[in-house]
Formats: sequence, structure tokens, C-alpha cells
Amino acid sequence: MFQHVSPLPPDPLLGISIAFAQDKNPKKVDLGVGMYKDESGITPIFKAVKRAEEKLILAQGSKSYIGSAGSAQYNDLMTAMVFGFSHKVLREERIASVQTPGGCGALRVAAEFIKRCRPDTTIWVSDPTWPNHEPLLGDAGLKLATYPYYHQETHSILFDDMMKALEKIPAHDVVLLHGCCHNPSGADLNREQWDVINELALRRGFLVFIDLAYQGFGDGIDEDAYGVRLMAETLPELVVANSCSKNFGIYRERTGSLFVVTEAVETAPAVQSHLNKIVRGIYSMPPAHGAAIVETLLADEALKNDWLTELDIVRNRIKDLRKALSDKIQEYLGNDDYRFIEKQQGMFSFLGLSAKQVEKLRMDYSIYIAGSSRANVAGLTLENIDYVAKAIAEITE
Repeated sequence: MFQHVSPLPPDPLLGISIAFAQDKNPKKVDLGVGMYKDESGITPIFKAVKRAEEKLILAQGSKSYIGSAGSAQYNDLMTAMVFGFSHKVLREERIASVQTPGGCGALRVAAEFIKRCRPDTTIWVSDPTWPNHEPLLGDAGLKLATYPYYHQETHSILFDDMMKALEKIPAHDVVLLHGCCHNPSGADLNREQWDVINELALRRGFLVFIDLAYQGFGDGIDEDAYGVRLMAETLPELVVANSCSKNFGIYRERTGSLFVVTEAVETAPAVQSHLNKIVRGIYSMPPAHGAAIVETLLADEALKNDWLTELDIVRNRIKDLRKALSDKIQEYLGNDDYRFIEKQQGMFSFLGLSAKQVEKLRMDYSIYIAGSSRANVAGLTLENIDYVAKAIAEITE
């Protein structure tokens, strides 16, 4: 059966990590894989998360299964964090939710559910979008199409072109939006643009699907949920995939959530039953530990406040790194061609480099970024930022 199986090419981003690990240059810099790193170059554990985990271990009395939907308390706490504690969809009980293995699990379960509801649905994703959206959604059997989003040369959102494209999307198709900290461009919709898209979705009747993978990494927990909360308030239906990997720093624990907002309260239990059934048929039930950490933290007011303080520090450090990189490149080039980096949100930025320039960064300077020229700004440190800025200036002069 397996004799004719041919090897597939390695994942491009994971390949960057392998190449970086093998590089002997002491000045090497990894700006590829999207994980937050501190000044020492490691992905740290939040102190509040560590204390929550210690508290969990001491109190935990069982390792039994948690069921397909996951922990009910975790789902409730995450629903409140994403939608807001007083949001009307919570009061009206119009949300079905499941705990998932990371944001990836949430995306895939959502795709399977959409396919069950309407097999001929097309999901429209931004151009560009996170590369893993394609296999997570498309491998479920759904058609994918793109709408204009980002202009590489002007480093700005093509909002007029985006709106023209969305105007033509048929009712009952699905539009995937990045809730904040757009991956890979770092260019985010502002509140006025969210308002306009919300009105269009209401008028045209397409379903909005929001991928909220970086809540808290842009402007804050509540601020980054503006689009989600607006659309949940006004649209009859909404799908939201959420990840705890970044804002809680628990990447390897694979913890996320899927939320489906229904038009009527009577529909939510039916949706919940289908989500549970889909989960049962894919991975049966989610891993418990990461969600239990989050649950323990959010249920403890002191731990939650400490975590929010740490998250503020992380977010502000990324903003400081953006400004420092912009300043340094401007210093070397004598122009403000890279000032756009400072204006973007979250960990990522498209540097607008050619494939040849990306390769030159790797070969001549041991600086590793994605082939698309997406760079993880959070991989910079005060020690290497001058080296990186000078290298970018030299290959673009």
C-alpha cells in the first residue's frame, strides 16, 4: 500500500527553524516561526500562568476524560473574555462553544461544521492570509477564494478593493477576517472599517468567520475584540476561532476555542450537538491541561490581574521593538521607507523584500525570515536589532 508514496516538501516555516538550528553563525537571528521571545531569546512562561499551573497540580484529583465539548467552566470563561462579560449574546444564550486543540483545532472544527450546513460554501480569505488557513479549511472539502487585502508596495490595506470584492460575495458564503494582529502583514482594520464591513455583511447576508489568534497582542484584551463584539451584537450569526497560544504563552499545550453565535436561542443547542459530534469524530475530546491552566487563572481575580499586567508588558515590548527597528533602518538608509513597521500591530510585519533579498539575509547575515518576507518582530532583542536593521538596509540600498 505504501510503496508508491512520495515524500512531500517540508513545511517552509518549520524548515526555517531546522536551518536556523544548524547555522553555526553566532550572530544568527530567527525571525521566522511565530512565537513571542523575550530579551534572552526564549519563549517565556508567564509568571501568572506558572502559578496557575502550580495551583492546578495541587488541586487536581483526577485525569479522567473531560468530554467532547471540553471544560464547561473554561468555555464560559473564554466566552466572556472574547465577547465581554455583559454582551447580549451571553445573556440571550445564543452561543455554542467547544474547547479545541489550539486555534488550528477551532478552525478545522468550524470548517467541518460549515461543510455540514452547506457543502458548496466558499470561504473567502484575505490576500495574503496565514498559510495554514488553506489546509485547515480547504482540506475539510470547502472551496477557498481570496479577496484583496494588503498592498506590498504601499504597506497598507486595500480597503476600497476589499469592499468591492466583498460586495460581490454571494449570500451564505463565508468571509474569514483576522480579529487583530493580521498574520502575516501586521496591518489591521480600524474601527471605522470594521463598522463598514459589519454593515455590508448585514446587507449582503454572508457569514463572517473571525480568526482571533492574538487577542491582547494589539491594543488590549477588550480593544482587540472590537470586531468580534460589534458583529456579535448586530449580525444574526457569527463564527469565531480563538487561540490561547500567544496571549497565555502556552503554545505547546494546544488550547483554543470555537464559538458559533446563532440567530435564535433555540438553535444554539442544536449547533452544540453538531459541534460535539464533529469533535467526537476527529479527536474525540480536547487535551485538558492547557485549558485547565487558563481556567484556573481566569477564575482567580489576583492571577488574572497579574496575567493582564504581564500581557501589557509583552505587548508594549513588541511595540517598542517595532519603533526601534524602524528608527534603526531609517538611521542607516536616511529615509523613512520602513516606517510602516512601527504602525503595524502584533508580532508580524511584511518587509516587502524579494525572494532574492530574503535569501541574501539568510546566506550573508544568518537572519531567517519567511520566504514571503514576513518577519516576526518579537524575535528581535536590543542586542541584535542594530545588526538586523543594518543588514536590511544593506540588502535594499
